[in-house]
Amino acid sequence: MRKSDAGMIARPSVGKRIRKSLPYYALIALPLVYLLVFRYYPMLGVQIAFKNYKAKLGIWGSPWVGLKYFRDFFGSATAGSIILNTFLLSLYYLVASFPFPIILAIALNECRSQKFKKVTQMVTYMPYFISTVVLVSMILQFTDISSGFVNQIIVKLGGKPVNFMGTMSYFRSLYVWTGVWQSMGYSAIVYLAALTGVPQELYEAARVDGASKLRRIFSIDIPYIAPTILTLFILNTGSILSIGFEKIYLMQNSINTPVSEVISTYVYKMGVQNGNFSFSTAVGLFNSLVNLFMLLVVNSISKKLSNVSVL
Repeated sequence: MRKSDAGMIARPSVGKRIRKSLPYYALIALPLVYLLVFRYYPMLGVQIAFKNYKAKLGIWGSPWVGLKYFRDFFGSATAGSIILNTFLLSLYYLVASFPFPIILAIALNECRSQKFKKVTQMVTYMPYFISTVVLVSMILQFTDISSGFVNQIIVKLGGKPVNFMGTMSYFRSLYVWTGVWQSMGYSAIVYLAALTGVPQELYEAARVDGASKLRRIFSIDIPYIAPTILTLFILNTGSILSIGFEKIYLMQNSINTPVSEVISTYVYKMGVQNGNFSFSTAVGLFNSLVNLFMLLVVNSISKKLSNVSVL
């Protein structure tokens, strides 16, 4: 530091401030490089959605075709069913999976036995680490029409074996509820962390006023974590058409394809299997634009109604 002629303490020069902050710049350098290389740089490849991409010509040398592949997709006979399947499956999963982590977090927060609380957290958290391939293998084994324990229970109860994987109407429920089971414990961590910040004085005042446990939950817990709930809801809604690829693809078969063919699996088949990279990129870009639109709309509504937003 040095004093100026007016007696004021002058700020360090820009160079000195940069040198002083070098450790912090080094700390963020790797994540920044990762984002630039693996997130932003690949965006240049989006232009092949508007080009007749040829590998020998490369991205820059391929001729422009405008909106040709978008018109081809929306003009195809399968576009409507694929978009509808994606939307219905995503909406089903969002509605089914969103409340359970909140309920689990509140229940664990109210639990007075620390040992039981830790055991429950571990049991509900562990399925998250099961790989998608193993999870789908479990589904196929458990629901097998002849040897699966689910059908064995049904038979012992006097029913008839059900071909779950060979019946279209069961696909969405199998996908959604196995996903809820797998992700519920992990998703509850965010809400548990938010609940730890609730001032204990509020609970004590509610007990003095004679409020029941259920009343305390609705009057203290839920309002306190409401901003967290809304933020996660906005983010989840923003990816409503970005339903996972691996699990659906592994669960697909020739029977359930009419309800299981979604945008992500369609893009994979058209791009990787058929080599139509421009067409698949156009479909993927449409998917991303719809997600962005949904994020902006839901974020705007949330901001007006509750003053909670992510943008």
